[in-house]
Amino acid sequence: MSFQAETLTWGIGRKTVLHELTFSVQPGEMLGLLGPNGSGKTSLLRLLAGLKTPAGGRVLLEGTDLRRLPRRDIARRVAFVEQHAGTTANLRVEDVVRLGRFPHRRPLAGWTAADAQAVDAALDRAGMTAKRGDGWHSLSGGEKQRAQIARALAQTPRELILDEPTNHLDIQHQIGLLRLISGLGITSVLSLHDLNHAAMFCDRLLVLHHGHIVADGPPAQVLTPALLHGVFSVQATVDPDPQTGRPHIRYVR
Repeated sequence: MSFQAETLTWGIGRKTVLHELTFSVQPGEMLGLLGPNGSGKTSLLRLLAGLKTPAGGRVLLEGTDLRRLPRRDIARRVAFVEQHAGTTANLRVEDVVRLGRFPHRRPLAGWTAADAQAVDAALDRAGMTAKRGDGWHSLSGGEKQRAQIARALAQTPRELILDEPTNHLDIQHQIGLLRLISGLGITSVLSLHDLNHAAMFCDRLLVLHHGHIVADGPPAQVLTPALLHGVFSVQATVDPDPQTGRPHIRYVR
């Protein structure tokens, strides 16, 4: 397994945000996290990335407790793309992507052919090669997200974690970004708001509500009218898409 959470608990002060979550993520799987705002999605992603320490339970990365792994070792394997990642400096796209190589470089070591190859490959996979010399502030929202994914790919990760990667993007860039992620062929865990996009692209969905797991399984099994009403407070019908067979949600006015 890539990730395994065992009775994972986390909170702020006396408030428990996540309650004894237990689940696993298979290698190569695209797992979508769903839930209303405040359900604990971002906290869970940061725990999986080793950026937060559990109050109880543990996160295993291929069988090893994250707390036993040096931060540098985690960063060589797990890449995290934040929801609002950015910079005030007008760096070139290539410079942003080069930041992904830091976990693999020794202090004071020079830039290597392996580093250059990793950056070139990451830019290519993210569709940003033509933009490598452009300044950060000249990019569209979708291009900035692709540049951040390229930066993450330059880490040569085996696991990719993304917090709301399609937030504030227009529909064309949302679909393009999710198609990119699903085509990478590496383990990915991402939080999403759009339920139809989650159904279209994710292999499996995990639904959080008030910090508890209320559903875990394939989209067709998870996205039911009863769950949509109980968790998201919406009336909807769910039917298979005639082309893909995946569930398609139609909201009732």
